[in-house]
Amino acid sequence: MDCTSSPWISGTFTLSPPRPPLSLSSSSSSFRFFCGSQFSAKDLRFVLHDSLHFSGTDITHAKAARDGFTSQIRNLSEIERETSICINKGVELGKTALYIAAEDDALMSHSSVPLPVDAFLERLVNLSTSYCPHYRSSLASSPEDLLDSVERYLYITKGFRRTTAGSNPSTKDYYLHSVLAQRCGSVAILSLIYSEVLKMLQLWGVINFDVEIYHPRDISSLPRAYNKKKGKESDQKHIMTSESLLVEILRNLKNTYWPFQQNPTESLFLRAAIAANCVNSGFEHASAKAAQHRLDRGVWTSVLFGDMRRALSDDK
Repeated sequence: MDCTSSPWISGTFTLSPPRPPLSLSSSSSSFRFFCGSQFSAKDLRFVLHDSLHFSGTDITHAKAARDGFTSQIRNLSEIERETSICINKGVELGKTALYIAAEDDALMSHSSVPLPVDAFLERLVNLSTSYCPHYRSSLASSPEDLLDSVERYLYITKGFRRTTAGSNPSTKDYYLHSVLAQRCGSVAILSLIYSEVLKMLQLWGVINFDVEIYHPRDISSLPRAYNKKKGKESDQKHIMTSESLLVEILRNLKNTYWPFQQNPTESLFLRAAIAANCVNSGFEHASAKAAQHRLDRGVWTSVLFGDMRRALSDDK
């Protein structure tokens, strides 16, 4: 156990490693820390929001979105953290992902209108309801046939697809509301959408057996649903828990917006340290001058220099 303070959240935190997820193999190399504050949630202030507020930026919508995100995460108990996204009921993953998008949208757009979280939640529900009339004849079939029909519905009829491997991904690929609109996105967001559809179908009694999602670790495969009774031991490392899914979504966004984009093989903070030591090429110096010019004009996002506001926002 260790105590530290965050430069972005006022207060002191206790850091402790989480227990290994029950649904993931013990050989996983991932290791993360979680903050357990000695203060109640209402005592915590996000310093990024305070800094923007004092500089004259309206943070009303960003703060409301952060409060919504916090209200969901508060329900993420130790058990829920280790629960598969197909079973989780304590946290509304779709709503949580939309609050992440709403905060970033507010920080970027300065719009007087917040991102319509409820409207996109309705679109997510409609995605589930529109399945039934299209595949009424499949409802009495075997579990495998039923899951195949759901897969065809999502990936063929609705046309959801994964971001093309090797291409420069758009930031839109990592936000639930954008993927619902453009039907192309990251594997984490596609897994979230798939799990929400399956949970709705289970709630309505269309699916009456245990189902799991295979979350691929390669660069091209799509998430797949399978009958949990027929799962294999090797499938365990491909099961996403509520916690690991949210961590992956936030990590993707932080990596995208991190201002120091050179040398992607290096860690985020090593890139920042290299930049701080002025180990730069002439091209990078020119890029820095261009980025400074954009900042002087109030534009926070620059090629190769990300967006520190949203990088910090996604470092939840």
